[in-house]
Amino acid sequence: MPHSLDTVFRPRSIAVVGASRRPGTIGHQIVANLLRYDYQGVLYPVNPSATAVHAIPAYPSVTAVPGPIDLAVVVVPKEHVLDVVEECGQVGVGALVVISAGFREVGGEGVERERRLRERARHYGMRVVGPNCMGVLSNDPAVRMNATFAPSMPPPGATSFMSQSGALGVTILDYAAEFGIGVREFASVGNKADVSGNDLLEYWGADPDTRVILMYLESFGNPRRFTRIAREVSRRKPIVVVKSGRTLAGARAASSHTGALAGGDRATEALLAQCGVLRADSVEDLFDLAIAFEVLPIPKGERVAVVTNAGGPGIMIADACEAAGLTITDLEEATRARLAEVFPEEASLRNPVDMIASATPESYRVALDAVLSDAHVDAAIAAFVPPLGIRQEDVAAAIIEAAATHEDKPVLAVLMGREGLPQGRAELREAGIPTYIFPESAARALAALVRYGRWRERRPADTPAPRGDPDRVRRILEAARAGGRSRLLEPEAMDVLEAYGIPVVEHAVVRDVAGALEAAERFGYPVVAKAVSPDLVHKSDVGAVRVDLRTPEELGEAVADMLQRLASEAPDARVEGILVSRFLGGGRETILGMTTDPTFGPVLMFGLGGVYVEALGDVTFRVPPLDEGEARDMVRSIRGHALLAGVRGDPPADEEALVDAIRRLARLVDDHPDLVELDVNPFLVFEQGAVAVDARITLAE
Repeated sequence: MPHSLDTVFRPRSIAVVGASRRPGTIGHQIVANLLRYDYQGVLYPVNPSATAVHAIPAYPSVTAVPGPIDLAVVVVPKEHVLDVVEECGQVGVGALVVISAGFREVGGEGVERERRLRERARHYGMRVVGPNCMGVLSNDPAVRMNATFAPSMPPPGATSFMSQSGALGVTILDYAAEFGIGVREFASVGNKADVSGNDLLEYWGADPDTRVILMYLESFGNPRRFTRIAREVSRRKPIVVVKSGRTLAGARAASSHTGALAGGDRATEALLAQCGVLRADSVEDLFDLAIAFEVLPIPKGERVAVVTNAGGPGIMIADACEAAGLTITDLEEATRARLAEVFPEEASLRNPVDMIASATPESYRVALDAVLSDAHVDAAIAAFVPPLGIRQEDVAAAIIEAAATHEDKPVLAVLMGREGLPQGRAELREAGIPTYIFPESAARALAALVRYGRWRERRPADTPAPRGDPDRVRRILEAARAGGRSRLLEPEAMDVLEAYGIPVVEHAVVRDVAGALEAAERFGYPVVAKAVSPDLVHKSDVGAVRVDLRTPEELGEAVADMLQRLASEAPDARVEGILVSRFLGGGRETILGMTTDPTFGPVLMFGLGGVYVEALGDVTFRVPPLDEGEARDMVRSIRGHALLAGVRGDPPADEEALVDAIRRLARLVDDHPDLVELDVNPFLVFEQGAVAVDARITLAE
């Protein structure tokens, strides 16, 4: 069934509205590119002042074009764009690529101009790429369309690319053309008045000839839709993203630990990680990953062998691999024995395998074949620094020969010398072996392959999400709002958690000493006593928090003294009662939390809690909803997970209790969008079970 974007990327006819005979103009360059790169359809230049453009008959308006138009590329001043859109709609144009600027990006009247453009296009059922973009490109042999003003055309390939920046798009196409990176389709989306990154992700996800999807993003648009589409597409093909805006200038002050820790770029990292999307730190990294993903199989594990003719590069690659989370594996005895038969005593036959400078192309073939035959090796990196008399082309041929007999294990190459590099790299790439100039690039690319493979192997758990009692929570929130409060009292916060099955410490709210003693008798000593008041920010300043009270006498004295001090030192504070709760020892302190990101909405947090929260910041984030596997990933991905798994004879903490609590928190947050911040700290986890000791919840104003 045809897709609405087929008209954009597979047009049978194109009208360039604003085609120009003047070199150096965008209207001239786009027509030139369509001709130079042999567009396979019918081309109609539209220019009211010219009878021909590039020796092709020109037409004064869209309505004067004699045949049907699938795609119109609009390159006219902003004041005339809406008239052109109206004409295109009247003659049945299928889609528009609006290069013209002067819309939402300039503010003011531009915002209204873009709104009218979008409405008029929708009225006629036309898809719109742009405005304020650099165009679209298709290397499909049946299309061969370069409807951009970029000066170069990348070779055909299996990678499709979206850029939210037109200027960066030009650079990307130049880079791809220079380094021989094959591109199937490209789109610069500009202001995204209609066609968005999510639309392209969905479209390329269904395209059997697109193997890798690359995206330069400045914003997600609809993050929930991105999450849904990316999760599904990543199961079939890799998505690699460069996302700008790692810092939030002027980030809002946050009252919770979660809000303070979730600032900057962490919500983006969380969203991409749980969707299986790989994030590149730069455009260079983006293409390093693209080169690997386009041609290599996914490795079965993270164990790497390094083969080199120089010790320094071997050490650098080993360091880069370890830093990227890969393992420089120990080779089997049989592998080392096989290598010892071929190489001199000066060679190092442990991983990295340093064949020394006398290594020949045949040395590379033998060494690579040996390590790839090793059951301990999942992938290999071959590094070559050219000594005198050895050509990179010959080494490349040897690497290709060895890799061809081990197609299930990825092989990457690092050719560090400049002489002969283009030839050697071209031969390796043609044979399906990505080649890099620097060791770190190869290590990062291989690590990305491993991460993607692990994510794809993890299937979403089919266990249903835990249910809660949304009506009970709604009543608690309404009562707080009726009292003019946007922050819940601690007992209310505990009740909210209980309503969703998150275990909380035994507690009771009492009015006096007698009530406190009765409560403590019910659930046992030691206990904690806290004043419940919406007006006390720092309770300890007025003695309104007492911990580890071990006897009725200690509890009675503490509550009596607390009530007396509150009456004398905080007479205007509203005191709703005294919260008496069990004082729990042991357990490991963790934190559960949620904050509201201005782009993504609710963001969940898990990490080490108590005093470790701000000191270590060892936390991880995800965007709800979560399945069981994603909740488990949160628990296992913090740096201090070993403390939960058990060290020095300590029993492991109850991971299942943590996973269950995180999923219940995700459900709570999903059911109640008026929750804007939430902290459960500490959330104590024991060998069996876990319990919330303290909780804070803030509502939207």
